[in-house]
Amino acid sequence: MVQAPEPMIASLAGEGLLGSCGSRRALSGFLVSGVLMGFLGAILLPWEHHLTSDYGVIALYFLGLISGLIASVWISPRLLETKGVGWTLSFACAIAGTAFLYLAFVSPPFSPWWRVVGMAPVGAAAGILHTAIFHAVSPMYRHNPAATVNIAGMLFGLGCLMDALLISGAYFLYSAPAIQAWMAVIPAGFGWMYWKSTFNLEPVPHQPPATAFLVTLKNPGAVLLSLLLFFQLGNEWAVAGWLALFLSQRLGVSPSTALSLLALYWAALLIGRVVAQWFLPRVRHSRLLLGCVVISMFGSVVLSATNNQFGAISAVLMLGCSFAPIYPLVVEKIGYRFPAYHPGFYNGLFSFALAGGLLVPCILGLVAAKWGIGVVMTLPLAGAAIVFLLLVLIWLEARLSAHARPERS
Repeated sequence: MVQAPEPMIASLAGEGLLGSCGSRRALSGFLVSGVLMGFLGAILLPWEHHLTSDYGVIALYFLGLISGLIASVWISPRLLETKGVGWTLSFACAIAGTAFLYLAFVSPPFSPWWRVVGMAPVGAAAGILHTAIFHAVSPMYRHNPAATVNIAGMLFGLGCLMDALLISGAYFLYSAPAIQAWMAVIPAGFGWMYWKSTFNLEPVPHQPPATAFLVTLKNPGAVLLSLLLFFQLGNEWAVAGWLALFLSQRLGVSPSTALSLLALYWAALLIGRVVAQWFLPRVRHSRLLLGCVVISMFGSVVLSATNNQFGAISAVLMLGCSFAPIYPLVVEKIGYRFPAYHPGFYNGLFSFALAGGLLVPCILGLVAAKWGIGVVMTLPLAGAAIVFLLLVLIWLEARLSAHARPERS
């Protein structure tokens, strides 16, 4: 992913792909995906979890979200084959809007178990949406994978940022049920747009067999890259899922301020990924990766040790900006290992890595239940250290492979 955003867009538009109304509208669905995936980290304070220490329940929220994502793997292909892209996109948005309304109805003082159940359809809606979007934009992906992934990532980050801004701005103005009811309007509007849109008909590819996943395990470089993506996404979502609650309980800041700092994190991550596109062609990627990992480790130390708002702001900016270039660089390297990857389905190591993004904050809930909220921002430091170690191993594996290649020839 070494192209600037403008050339990427121009390149796609030149082929008439980005200019296609159906493809463009499908790609915009990543904004809805961001709203769905970023929802839980922002809604914990309106659900009054900053007033309790029942962190195990938060782990169950993430578990419900993960279960919905896993269920969508079996649901999505059948919907695409029988109903088509437009119907499937509309259906996913309808599930999302209904789930938000349900969660609004079971907000506190209702038992949290009702909300655990409600997170499953949020995850299912996101998973179905992802599969349908990737299938709809597959012509764009085949023409320019880097451009498609980068634009999708920016829209996804914008959706997550919208969550934090909307909930932060409305926290003292509306109740938790009212906020979630208003948020249901977002997927509802997109669902109506998809219902009225026309999409190109393409055959739905079959999911790769399980043996394809086992074959990739024989490639140590691919496994190391996947583990790197696993832990990096885990670091990003650990911060995104727990930052607002951590700041509210650890520093005593108001819920609105804590949510504003969460919005700052998403903004730093989003702007950092846009700015990184300018740096990538001009900086050696290995050095950039190493520098970002070191800065993220330092940011984790500052955030876990800070006792004031200035330290929190500094740490959040360091984490957001340092995390920004890592994901596109790792995905670029994985693209070399998986040249035949079809964007319509998550397969093998990609599924493993993406699941890690939500498994880590889920595990953090169990850890916090035992050792307290303070450990929440300490564990991402361990994750950053693992990322650093994996970078060293990937560098060594690349050097060994380069030396072994001439011998085989």
